[in-house]
Amino acid sequence: MSALSRHAIRDAALRTPTDLGANATADIAAALTGVLADMFALYLKTKNFHWHMSGPHFRDYHLMLDEQGGQIFATTHALAERARKVGGTTLRSIGHISRMQRLPDNDADYVTPEDMLSELADDNRRLTGFLRSAHGVCDNHGDVASTSLIEIWIDEAERRSWFLYETTRSGR
Repeated sequence: MSALSRHAIRDAALRTPTDLGANATADIAAALTGVLADMFALYLKTKNFHWHMSGPHFRDYHLMLDEQGGQIFATTHALAERARKVGGTTLRSIGHISRMQRLPDNDADYVTPEDMLSELADDNRRLTGFLRSAHGVCDNHGDVASTSLIEIWIDEAERRSWFLYETTRSGR
């Protein structure tokens, strides 16, 4: 069997019927999968900082990052399933995530609590922009279900950004 026919069989097996059309399916699945890669990157960074938090505000920051990590992780399942529901495919591996993510990793041996929170606030703001862009793609194709979900995730990312920002403000 040729590679071309294997791909055709695989693609047919994964095709989900939808009324959105082939272009919409490709565009929406790509937009959602890009956001999904960023969600996984942000989830892992949030958990990394949660695990490596230190200092006098340890308990408060540790608990906040645990809560935020759980919220971020909860979106990953819905994002992946949404890409499949519209007839597309989505992430398959950690390598796939690393090739698609736009948010940077942080592999530093030590990061101050203030820098952790500031970096996560910036990442959540950037994620909000990625979500708005994906919303535009979905809206252009009339995918109201995806836009509705994305609106909730935008609100959640904005809340995380706000909490992280307020936590790092000096008492001026």
